[in-house]
Formats: sequence, structure tokens, C-alpha cells
Amino acid sequence: QVQLVESGGGLVQAGDSLRLSCAGSGRTFSWYFMGWFRQAPGKEREFVAAISSSGASTFYANSVKGRFTISRDNLKNTTYLQMNSLEPGDTAVYYCAATRRATTGAANDYAYWGQGTQVTVSS
Repeated sequence: QVQLVESGGGLVQAGDSLRLSCAGSGRTFSWYFMGWFRQAPGKEREFVAAISSSGASTFYANSVKGRFTISRDNLKNTTYLQMNSLEPGDTAVYYCAATRRATTGAANDYAYWGQGTQVTVSS
């Protein structure tokens, strides 16, 4: 089992950058496929990015491709989401999630979730 805690959210202007961190606990952190999801008020939770357990493969939603980068440091039990060129449409609560399955964008496939960190992008 792994526990996840997100950090790094905040209020920024359009065009700014943020780096979100997801700190995991548990010695088997490196076994997990990690994902980032986001949810805006009144919207369904949507996939943002995912990374394989080894970090060899990454996946992105079309809406963030080219702007966001997911990475992980298994020695630090941490995964990151670097967000550049932020847009108002990126405003949401961002969640880190983990799964033992090889998966990408299906939220239901992720068994473990953090509490989320708020990202607000002003015009």
C-alpha cells in the first residue's frame, strides 16, 4: 500500500509555470504506475498524465501535451508534474494517483489517491 501527498499548487497568471510534487510512502513505490488527474468544479475527473513504474514511458492528455511533463524519482519516492504555459482552463484540483496495473487514463484503474492540490490560473 502507498500513501500519496500532493504539493506545489497555487495561484498563478496565464503563461506561468508550476511544478507539482507527489510524495509517496512505502518501499514498493517503484512498483506503481503513477498518474496525475484533475477535476474542476462541476466537471468529471479527467486524466492529465501518467508514467510507468520505471519511468520509461509517459502519456499525456491532448490538452496538456507539449506543455506538461510528468517525471518520477523512485529513489525519492516522488513523482512530479511540471506545468508550463498554464492556461485558465488548467484551473482544477490536481490529484496524484497510483496503480499496480499498467494503465494510463482510466481513473477507475488507480487504487490509491492523494488529497489533491489546488491550481488556479488567472487570465
